[in-house]
Amino acid sequence: MQSFMDSSDKPMFMSASWTSLNRPRWAPLIFLFSVIAILSLQLTSKSPAPPPGASRRIYPAINTPPLADGGKRSCAGFFRGPADRKVVMSIAEFGGVGDGRTSNTEAFRKAVRFMDGLSAGRGSQLNVPKGRWLTGSFNLTSNFTLFLEEGAVILGSQDPEDWPIVQPLPSYGRGRERLGGRHISLIHGDGLMNVVITGNNGTIDGQGRMWWELWWNRTLEHTRGHLVEIMNSQNVLISNLTFRDSPFWTVHPVYCSNVVIKDMTILAPLTAPNTDGIDPDSSTNVCIEDCYIESGDDLVAVKSGWDHYGMSMARPSSNITIRRVSGTTPTCSGVGIGSEMSGGIADVTIEDLHIWDSAAGVRIKTDVGRGGYISNISIKNILMERVKVPIRFSRGSNDHPDEGWDPKALPAVKGIFIRDIYSVNSTRAPMLDGMVGAVFEGICMRNVTMLGLHPNLRWHCEFVSGFADRVTPVPCLEMQNTSSLCL
Repeated sequence: MQSFMDSSDKPMFMSASWTSLNRPRWAPLIFLFSVIAILSLQLTSKSPAPPPGASRRIYPAINTPPLADGGKRSCAGFFRGPADRKVVMSIAEFGGVGDGRTSNTEAFRKAVRFMDGLSAGRGSQLNVPKGRWLTGSFNLTSNFTLFLEEGAVILGSQDPEDWPIVQPLPSYGRGRERLGGRHISLIHGDGLMNVVITGNNGTIDGQGRMWWELWWNRTLEHTRGHLVEIMNSQNVLISNLTFRDSPFWTVHPVYCSNVVIKDMTILAPLTAPNTDGIDPDSSTNVCIEDCYIESGDDLVAVKSGWDHYGMSMARPSSNITIRRVSGTTPTCSGVGIGSEMSGGIADVTIEDLHIWDSAAGVRIKTDVGRGGYISNISIKNILMERVKVPIRFSRGSNDHPDEGWDPKALPAVKGIFIRDIYSVNSTRAPMLDGMVGAVFEGICMRNVTMLGLHPNLRWHCEFVSGFADRVTPVPCLEMQNTSSLCL
C-alpha cells in the first residue's frame, strides 16, 4: 500500500493513467503559490454565478501537474463509444414542434422507437434543433445519441401525468421520499449500452418549481423524478450541456458501469429541495470532471442503497473520480459520501475542487442501521471560501425506509486520505463524528490549512481515530494517533 506520507501523487488504488504521474518534491511550494494567486483574485468579492448559457466556468486547480502533452488529467477514457452514428435524424422529422407550447412527448417516444430498430452497429443519433421542445418523460435506447444543438431547450412537462409512476429501486425498497413507486425521470434509460447525451451547450430544463412546491406544501404523493436517470447500463457519456431546475436529483446513474459526466453546467435555485447535481449510485468506473454546479443540495453525492435494502442488494459504488468541479450549495456539501451507502463505497478520488458559500466542503454521511462500508477515499487539492464546515463526518438523522432496518447494522469507515486542503473564512472547525461500536479509523490528514476561524473554535471529534501532519489549527486528540494506514 502506498505510504500516505510519501511525496508521490499515487492514490491508494492504482491505474495505468496514474502510474506515470509522480508529484515532484516541490509540490507544496506550487500549492502555496497557487493558493495565494487564486485568493488574490477571488477573495475581494463573492464568487459570481455564471451568466445564463455560460457553461464550464472552471476555476484553476490548486496543484495539478501537467501531462507530458500539455493537457489535463482525465478519466474520460472510461467511455469507449463510436465516433459517429450511422443514422442521424431530427426530432422535427417525427412531428416535433419547438414552440415551447406544443407537447412533443409522442414525437420523442416515436423517434426512440424508430431508432431502437437501428441500434445494431454504430446506431443512431436524434438531433434537437434550436427551439423550445416541451415534453413528458421518454426512454432512450442502446447505441444512441441524443444531441441538442445550440439554442435547443428541452422543457419538462408541467403535467404530473407525463411523468409516469415506476417501481422503486430495489436497493431503496420504496421511493426515496414517499412509500411505493416513484415518478420516472424526464429522460430515462434501463439496460442500455453505448448511450450519449450531448450537444453544443443546449439545455435540458426540468421546470422543477411545480415539484418543489408539492414538496414544500406537503402534497407530494410519490417521490419526484430525476432529470436524467440511467439504470443497469454500460458505457454512458453525458457532456457539454446545461441541466437546470430538476424536480429532484439531477443526474442519477444507478447500477451502471463506465459512466462519464464531463463539461456540464448544472443549475438549480439554492433553495430548491434535494436538487443534487450528480449522484452516482451503486455504480463502478465513474468519471465526473470539469463541471460547474449550483444546487440546493450536494453538488456531487456518491451513494449505494438504503439500509437493509442496500445491504441485501450489495451493489457498491467503486472506482469513482470526481475532478475539477466548482460550485456552491448553501445547505449541503461540495462532495458528499452517503448517506445512503449500505451497499458499500470504495476507491474514490476527489481532487481539484473549488467550493464557496456552502454548508460543508467534503462530508462523510452515515447512520445507525446503514451497515455497509466507506473505504479508500482520497480527497486532495481543495480550495474552499466561506464554507461553514470544511471537513465533516456526520451521523444519525433517523432516516430509514421502513421498520425493517437493523439498529445493530453499523457502518465501517476506514482509509480516508485528506491532503492539500485550503479553507478561508470558515465559521466552524472540522466535525468528525463517528458512532459507538462502529469503525472510524485510518483518517489521515496532511497539509490542511483553515484560516479565519475564531481562536476559540475547536475541532469536534468523537469515536474516530486518525493521524494529522501539518494541519492548522491543531486537530483534536483523536487525530493525533499513530495509524498504520497513514504511516
